[in-house]
Amino acid sequence: MRPRLGIIAATAVLALTGCSGGTSDPQPEKTGEAEAPQSAQRAEPEKAAEPADIGPADFADEAKEIVESFSDDELAGSLIIGTWSGTDIQTGVNLLKDNNLGGLIVMADNLPENPTPDQVKGVTEAVNAARSKGQPVSIGVDQEGGPVSRLGTGALPFPPLMALSATQDPDLTQTATKVQGQNLTDLGFTIDFAPDADVTTGENDVAINVRSAGDDHKAAAEVVAQAATGYHLGGVASSAKHFPGHGRLHVDSHESLPVSKKSIKELEDTDLLPFKSAVKAGVPMVMMGHIGLPDAKTTPATLNEKAYQSLRDTLDFDGVIITDALNMKAVDQNQSGIETVKALSAGADLALMPPDSTAAQKAVVKAMKDGDLKKSELQKKAERVVAMQLATAKTQKTMTDDSDGDDSGSGSDSGPAGSEDPQKVLTDVAEKSLTVLKGECAFEGTDSISIVGGSEKEKTELTKAAKDAGLTVGSGGTSVSLSPDTSAEVAVGTAAPWTMRTTSAQSAVTAYDSNPHALKAVAKWLKGDLSASGKLPVDYDGSDKAPDCS
Repeated sequence: MRPRLGIIAATAVLALTGCSGGTSDPQPEKTGEAEAPQSAQRAEPEKAAEPADIGPADFADEAKEIVESFSDDELAGSLIIGTWSGTDIQTGVNLLKDNNLGGLIVMADNLPENPTPDQVKGVTEAVNAARSKGQPVSIGVDQEGGPVSRLGTGALPFPPLMALSATQDPDLTQTATKVQGQNLTDLGFTIDFAPDADVTTGENDVAINVRSAGDDHKAAAEVVAQAATGYHLGGVASSAKHFPGHGRLHVDSHESLPVSKKSIKELEDTDLLPFKSAVKAGVPMVMMGHIGLPDAKTTPATLNEKAYQSLRDTLDFDGVIITDALNMKAVDQNQSGIETVKALSAGADLALMPPDSTAAQKAVVKAMKDGDLKKSELQKKAERVVAMQLATAKTQKTMTDDSDGDDSGSGSDSGPAGSEDPQKVLTDVAEKSLTVLKGECAFEGTDSISIVGGSEKEKTELTKAAKDAGLTVGSGGTSVSLSPDTSAEVAVGTAAPWTMRTTSAQSAVTAYDSNPHALKAVAKWLKGDLSASGKLPVDYDGSDKAPDCS
């Protein structure tokens, strides 16, 4: 995996750290002693490892030794990422310790309402201290950005992947996901279940929509590769999801089992392209989706051996394959851990969020004893998992060591010292992604607005952003609607662009999200101080009204 990452990440490191000119290979400085015999030259200190140079393959031997020391109970648990209910972290810690789990995922209901970064850190620190068998504990989170942001106020407010795609700026996409990865690393996470590698079909896509980079397979593939590289440079293990592609399916797998009309083979030149690009970029993990296939309509891909084999063969993927959450309704919830056995038997390396992690661990142990699961095969899976965990731990330690040695300093909300300024990056993303749906790229400008439609929360947040931009907000001025159903001179979308397709407003713009940076960009555009340059990443009925502002 590491050599593949190096091809893309080596260039990314130069772009993201402010280096310029020259080749990607470091060049020796010319000195007066350049021609001196090597034995007479002063010994140079060994060059510290860069995050881009660290990969699971470097830890294969160490992982093998660790796994060989596992008891059956420890081996079974190491292949499970568990979840717990409520905000009592000790419940999660006990679950991990008692069942020797490989890790836990932190969900929104595990945190207080409107958590602070320190409260998030308190949770991850407690989990991190809970495992001590040589296997670093995995601490995962669903933090894609936009609608899938489990940490709320406890993390930086990133937009969904579609907003990054709208910027049409590869360097900015890598920088943004790097900064997001750094933020999660700083908060104590080792895995981010992102980026979303699905290709959306637009308004009929009930589960993915703005989580996707768009509806063009090749363009989405480029964005996903950039994101995977950025996350790695930011220190977290990322996971391309949901193989073989959820975006064209019109059933939400949280509620039921969607079935693809096309086989994996038939998707190879379309929906699989973002997964292929992620693998080439060195993504350490791919998530198998709960998706029925033409020859297995009642069996989710997460339990389908042919789906796992296709992922290995078609993508030449040798990293970790993790299931989508096994507590989703696309999977039978009354199997007492057998769903985890089935997933591991089919080809999964990690079972994510079984309905009952304790029952799942016990079921795997029993399956080993009964011969339904071969111990040698489980050991191979565990070696892949542990190698990834060790690589992530080393990457994060390298970043921490670099940060400790840098006196430039930055605030706790700005990531490791010496890194990009997150607030500037978020502002750049918001301004470059702002997309005009109707009207002119540069709004004529106004000094006062009245806000109608939309939720009270969004109206309050847009009011604040407008006032900060120097606009007067009241009952007069230019009318601005946050809903397609409320008439106004200007319509502002904060979700998928097609949600504004029915607006009667003469001018319409989408920010893809309602985070503070996105709304500040909207306010700046309304004032006439910003020309929107975002490009629609998706076509839909009415998208032809959007001008080309890119």
